[in-house]
Amino acid sequence: MFYKDERLALFIDGSNLYAAAKALGFDIDYKLLRQEFMRRGKMLRAFYYTALLENDEYSPIRPLVDWLNYNGFTMVTKQAKEYTDSQGRRKVKGNMDIELTVDAMELAPRVDHIVLFSGDGDFRPLVESLQRQGVRVSVVSTIRSQPPMISDELRRQADNFIELDELKDVLGRPPREPMMEREPVAAAAS
Repeated sequence: MFYKDERLALFIDGSNLYAAAKALGFDIDYKLLRQEFMRRGKMLRAFYYTALLENDEYSPIRPLVDWLNYNGFTMVTKQAKEYTDSQGRRKVKGNMDIELTVDAMELAPRVDHIVLFSGDGDFRPLVESLQRQGVRVSVVSTIRSQPPMISDELRRQADNFIELDELKDVLGRPPREPMMEREPVAAAAS
């Protein structure tokens, strides 16, 4: 439920939204996402949170980060940390929960409604605190994936749960196919 005159802010947990959309078989068109929520209310800010690998010369997420930065999104990034776990596997750690929480708490007095794009149950206390401050909170994620991408606790705490799969026609696009290696075509001998 949205009201045309309410002040909105979007908080997008980039990796969580990407995983939810991928599980549903589509990609997010961020231009359409922004337009959709501008239509629903007075959008003050759209935050996008993601971690970037420190040592990669080229990161596959860099073009998206740059595009979002130039197209009305407030980008919040930090360097991901690489480490080797006890079984010798390479792991990447880049949790943005604290940054998102601090920004939401700071903006709460200036908004009527926050839309959180994440299913992470760690955000349940944030949602509860925002509600105590008089802010309505909608959560966008999915229960239609296996397993569901939203924690039950977060879904119950939210004022409104928006099923990502139901937004597919509004802000989705087909997933990009990786470039396939093609065999060179041999020139016909004359």
